[in-house]
Amino acid sequence: MSKKFNPSDWQSPPITNQGNQDNLTKIEVLTSLIESAALDIAPTYTDWRDLAFALADALGETGRNYYHRLSRFHPNYSEKETDKQYNNCLKAHGHGITIKTLYHLAKKAGITLTTNKAPHLSKFPTTKNQGNQENQENHGSDTFPEIIYQTLPNLLQLATAKALTPEDKDLLLLGSITAISPCLPNIYGIYDERKVYPNLFLFVTAQASAGKGKLTLCRKLVEPIHRALREQHKAEQEEYQRQQTEYAAAKDKSERERPKEPPLRALFIPANSSATALFQILNDNNGIGLMFETEGDTLAQTFNSEHGNYSDGFRKAFHHEKISYLRRKDREYVELEAPRLSALLSGTPKQVSTLIPSTENGLFSRFIFYYMNILPVWKNVFATNTHHTLDDYFRELGYHFYDYYKTLQKQPETLFTLTEKQQDQFNTYFSQAQDQYLYLCGTDYIATVRRLALITFRIAMILTTLRIMETPETTNFHISNPTSHISNQNSQFSILNSQLKCSDTDFQTALTMVQVLIQHAAKVFETLPVQEMQKNQPNQKQLFLEALPSEFSRKDYIAIAATLNIQDKAAEKYIAQFTQKALITHFAHDKYKKATA
Repeated sequence: MSKKFNPSDWQSPPITNQGNQDNLTKIEVLTSLIESAALDIAPTYTDWRDLAFALADALGETGRNYYHRLSRFHPNYSEKETDKQYNNCLKAHGHGITIKTLYHLAKKAGITLTTNKAPHLSKFPTTKNQGNQENQENHGSDTFPEIIYQTLPNLLQLATAKALTPEDKDLLLLGSITAISPCLPNIYGIYDERKVYPNLFLFVTAQASAGKGKLTLCRKLVEPIHRALREQHKAEQEEYQRQQTEYAAAKDKSERERPKEPPLRALFIPANSSATALFQILNDNNGIGLMFETEGDTLAQTFNSEHGNYSDGFRKAFHHEKISYLRRKDREYVELEAPRLSALLSGTPKQVSTLIPSTENGLFSRFIFYYMNILPVWKNVFATNTHHTLDDYFRELGYHFYDYYKTLQKQPETLFTLTEKQQDQFNTYFSQAQDQYLYLCGTDYIATVRRLALITFRIAMILTTLRIMETPETTNFHISNPTSHISNQNSQFSILNSQLKCSDTDFQTALTMVQVLIQHAAKVFETLPVQEMQKNQPNQKQLFLEALPSEFSRKDYIAIAATLNIQDKAAEKYIAQFTQKALITHFAHDKYKKATA
């Protein structure tokens, strides 16, 4: 067993310009959120002046561009006057006003880096300009609330600790749980009267250089498992060759049994495998495998090849449905009873539509989608002066997860369950989500909502299983984290009754994550080719509902409708329909409230 992981071993020495880099990143993210909501965060002159002081103090001349971006939503915005005001504030050296003023003004307007209250679908590209999809401006998407990172199992807290931005954190969290999902042996749950395992399908989509390459770090969490399987295969292959030599040298072969070729042991399955090769590798590894491919079009090209179209098997594997295939070598008919395949892919938006040209074949609804955005901020690539690399850091985490993996292998099959209260909350949320998205996106999106429900169950299963690593009484592997304050009471691993109860913390984390992921899936759904979709409702109505704040008046919704080129009468009609569908409530005279699932 490797030595105990100590996070302090991997801390980088402080450097003088890191604070400025962090400020730039945070300011860019916050500015993008404010732009996407089209909010004037400095309606008075005093606020506007202090905003200039704050940016000048933090960024100097670099803050001028942000000052213009944040000022332009005022009805009397003037480029000349804005430049003049910023020049004056630069010369005055701030009067003690710091960048905290920006965060304060944004918070007063309802937007923070941790809550992301900007409208959701109003930022999504529509299908009208599908041909220029890659060239459209990105305005930002929702990220997971910061609070969930404070309550994650220790392994995931450490895996996300190296993130620089909220999107980085989300990427490392989703990548980690997806990579780990096929590597939790003997853990299962009962969902809709069927046996299900933790396996996940993830597709991270972003323009080139947006930062999705960090997903490769998540691969290192499970590489020790893959290497151990390859070493086992090598030993079995050497023994097979020895038996082959003995068999060939035997004079009387009738008294000897011909040696059988050993199975191909591996965790990672190449995306460019033929259909038969994919199924054979799964069969050789008890149905378990992970497809990890950073270029999504590799799988798309394989699906379009003569011997590589295993899209049908891919869809079946998500639900652990039986897969049958014929081994051509010895014409053997093989049935793979319960495939437990996980997949982690990334690519550009065009690669998504190449892989999944339509929502009708069901592949789209089986994936978690996460849409990343390019931040136009140069990252200081020399920000750390340590000889340790991110690869080293995640490789060390992988060694420790491997210890835990071996412990789980020795345990009996363990049933993961939700409490009755969690089940009620689960059913309530997804019942409301299904009604809302049926109305907004049509019947094609129902499958996505329903499978995201199953994905929520699986994420909760992964989180609660990883929580066992924090229980020294159960396993001698433990990652030290002095900041963790989560009770292990509900996540004890009981060998006696072979049952694992979901903790409330992990259930709420899973549900919170999927409330964000359902928005990302809707965004990708809207970018699929329009000719392949049969939408029952215009996208304009969906944009309108998502742009509405939590509470509003007629004046508010008329103003929002105008930004979407919706006429007043049409807006009134939509509001009446939303009220009838219980998507909003009219709780007082000229006061409306958005329903929350």
